[in-house]
Amino acid sequence: MSPHRLSVTLRCAVAGVVAAAVFLGLADILARFFAPSASPLVALGNTIIELSPSALQDFAISTFGSNNKLVLFISMAIGGALLAAVLGIVAGRRLKIASVVFSVIGLVFIGVVLRRPDTGWVDAVPTVAGTGMGLAALTALVITAHPKASVSSANEEPPLAASRRAFLGLAAAGTAVAVGSLALGRSVQTFAQDVATAVGRLVLPSPAVRAAAIPESASVGVNGVASFITDNSEFYRIDTALVVPELNPEEWSLRIHGLVENEVLIDMSELLSLPLEEHHITLACVSNPVGGDLLGTATWLGYPVRELLARANPLPEADMVLSRSSDGFTASTPLEALTDSRSSLLAVGMNGEPLPVQHGFPARLVVPGLYGYVSATKWVVELEVTRFDLATAYWTDRGWDERGPVLVSSRIDVPRALETLSAGDVVIAGSAWAQHVGIEAVEVQVDDGEWEPADLASEVSADTWRQWRYVFPDAEPGRHWVSVRAVTADGEVQTGERQDPIPNAATGRHRIDFQVE
Repeated sequence: MSPHRLSVTLRCAVAGVVAAAVFLGLADILARFFAPSASPLVALGNTIIELSPSALQDFAISTFGSNNKLVLFISMAIGGALLAAVLGIVAGRRLKIASVVFSVIGLVFIGVVLRRPDTGWVDAVPTVAGTGMGLAALTALVITAHPKASVSSANEEPPLAASRRAFLGLAAAGTAVAVGSLALGRSVQTFAQDVATAVGRLVLPSPAVRAAAIPESASVGVNGVASFITDNSEFYRIDTALVVPELNPEEWSLRIHGLVENEVLIDMSELLSLPLEEHHITLACVSNPVGGDLLGTATWLGYPVRELLARANPLPEADMVLSRSSDGFTASTPLEALTDSRSSLLAVGMNGEPLPVQHGFPARLVVPGLYGYVSATKWVVELEVTRFDLATAYWTDRGWDERGPVLVSSRIDVPRALETLSAGDVVIAGSAWAQHVGIEAVEVQVDDGEWEPADLASEVSADTWRQWRYVFPDAEPGRHWVSVRAVTADGEVQTGERQDPIPNAATGRHRIDFQVE
């Protein structure tokens, strides 16, 4: 390829990338005035999440944790840029064909937007407008890079390109428009200012039932062990919402229906007037790897779900509640877990504050003893009382267990894997959990020795994790390893059998190696 042709080809590739960025950027900023999924980027990302195989989703969660959505955005950006560059090169040879392809891509994005549960026909406006502006940008850029971009012969040597300075100026202008639009658009700014204002404006009432004070003895006092209560900013976030739903508490309501005698509808004003309860509860993600950190404990404020269901009076044949989020996510919760004596809440507060938007504002479910994928529905707007043989939920449709009971597990926080320590006594510490059952004992094994009992911190409740501590005496220089297992209050010993998270959580014992000098 001649230097001249190579230069034109590179300019056309840049033209394709800039045009695509203009399309998505302008559509993204216009989507701020429509439903969240009116943004083609958001709609595409949510669709990719929805259609991805369970194994791929589990890999993303277990590998990237709360950063899984950022990784998805980056992957979409890289893949989209490559495709756009190819389209730009095609436009340099066949502008009309490339224009048709660009338009078809726009139609595909419109279809992706309209299939989302929170959109209507009007929400296609940003994508339509973005497609038109992107197509205009592509045409202008390609013509500037190559005045006869629509030549009929692919073998014909392109004529002298237009001014390089003119192309760079136009490309820079398009890039500025795209970057500015994306920076202010729906995808980057995950929730609008009016929702942030609503969070700050919501005043929570004092609880009618306060959570028990957490004693100092609930902590083993070892630096490096996770704090008993997880700060809101550090609490893990795993959900299917690429962009946080925007719900105004003044417009929010919860509908309870299905196999019930009485349909119930409750709004935020009525919910806050009820005698709310406060409870310390540990939540865990089913995709948490052995030794992982996809769990946390918070002090939740809410109203017992069993009291709301009592108003509805479920029919005798019902055995499941299908909860729905405002973004269409569903979870299948055993009816028993929402009506027995456990502290299952329709929560509005977290650690003394209104729920953060990323954790379900204005209301979510919190159910001890079940993994979040079958119980902890955020931005909840509907509870359908039904049966497991009549309805399925988002994750159960993808091969996960329909009931999701939490399995007993434990984790070593100190020392860190491969850490180098001084010879002498080595402190080993961490946490164990078996929500709604409780931890009775934790045992530690060092270097193929016997299982030795660890010292346990005080139990706050059976619904929270429990810290533990063990001293490995007179550790000699060299390489050592340590493993941990927990025993529940009903005598179940944590299994050492390794199992992948699908269909109901990873199993196995956490083990780390460390060095003593």
